[in-house]
Amino acid sequence: MTSFFGSVFWLLVTLGVLVTFHEFGHYWVARRCGVKVLRFSIGFGSAIWKRIGRDGTEYCIAAIPLGGYVKMLDAREGEVDPALRDQEFTGKSVWKRIAIVAAGPGFNVIFTIAALWLMFMLGRSDFAPIVTATPHSIAAEAGVQPGDRILSVNGQNVSTWSDSLDAMGNALLTLSPMPLTVRQPGGQIRQLTLPLNQLPAGKPIDQYFDRLGLSLAPPPAIADRVKPGQPAALAGIQGGDRIVSVNGQPVADFDGLNKLVQADAAKSPHLTIALNRHGQPLALDVTARWESLGGEPAKWMLGIASPRPEPATVQYGPVRAFSAALATTWRNTRQTFGMIGSMLDGHASTKNISSVIGIAQYANASAQMGLAWFLQFLAMVSLSLAILNLLPIPVLDGGHLLYYLIELVKGSPVSEQVMVVGQYIGLVLLFSLVGWTLYNDIHRTLLS
Repeated sequence: MTSFFGSVFWLLVTLGVLVTFHEFGHYWVARRCGVKVLRFSIGFGSAIWKRIGRDGTEYCIAAIPLGGYVKMLDAREGEVDPALRDQEFTGKSVWKRIAIVAAGPGFNVIFTIAALWLMFMLGRSDFAPIVTATPHSIAAEAGVQPGDRILSVNGQNVSTWSDSLDAMGNALLTLSPMPLTVRQPGGQIRQLTLPLNQLPAGKPIDQYFDRLGLSLAPPPAIADRVKPGQPAALAGIQGGDRIVSVNGQPVADFDGLNKLVQADAAKSPHLTIALNRHGQPLALDVTARWESLGGEPAKWMLGIASPRPEPATVQYGPVRAFSAALATTWRNTRQTFGMIGSMLDGHASTKNISSVIGIAQYANASAQMGLAWFLQFLAMVSLSLAILNLLPIPVLDGGHLLYYLIELVKGSPVSEQVMVVGQYIGLVLLFSLVGWTLYNDIHRTLLS
């Protein structure tokens, strides 16, 4: 499956699951509150499939999959049969109307917790946060050394590389000095502080990560596997051999080995490889081969596979997984509201927001990484959908909740004129947000 079609497919899966769950929240609570539901639609526009349920509700899947809605019996939209007046939405108490509207975002939060719970029980394969720092980067100048293992970021304990990136990303949005606890390969634990406050405000977060300069440490220069028939195997190099030097130039890690091979083989493919085998030094002559593998650009090959970074799997039993799901949901909720606040005060760039294009790309990437990663992705998008819908913008659930809170205070519903004006304002804000996020993703795609 190509990247484009894969992205489209997994976007449809993502929207289908999350929109269905969101709208089911409205539907389920409306039915419990005695409101008649006329239509339950996944998508907008013309129906491509529909049926009438035994409860009289029309269930349909529409042609435009970017959302959905639950249409209830509502006196504002036409005459209501006197026999059905007790099932009409606006005739219900304000508290029931609040419950019905809040149920959509509420069910998204429930989905977030459930998806994270399942993810933690399945186990999410990852890498240990053993890092290196780019020379002259913020991390390097703060004292991060090659091979340091990150133990905590900004006071949050981490055990995987992705958790470290998540914690660092949140710290970069606030641009406050970031405490970092690391353990050196020898076991010494050090406390460092990365001066993120020196970064300029309002830049895209990928630029901040570049300035931060932290990345997974490259694997050691050990022949994890030697490919039969390739130059290394023909010269006698074996799996487990540690490469010490190339043509007398010392090798620090596997990335350094690749760079030396490309540079020296360009002058002459005949290389002298010094290695260590079971503690014994050995020197072998290897003739590098110029070739292309798997459609990649041609380069000088030895036929040595590098060892993989140290694995780290996060997996818990049911009870601890549920506790971790609750904690992760709460932490990400705080981080999301913190990001909104940082964008409003100018510390964080609005270029960090993605549209359906970015969501599609992330959906495809996470699906390729396995079920646990896709569940985590669904959970984060579901939580974002809940928070977005709770913003006090007319046309969103949060806008309706604002109207009902005003009704509670003043003792009567908001006037129809105010609601119409709010509807226009909400649509302008919503379309502006959609347009801006689309511009962000298109601009980011063109630059990549």
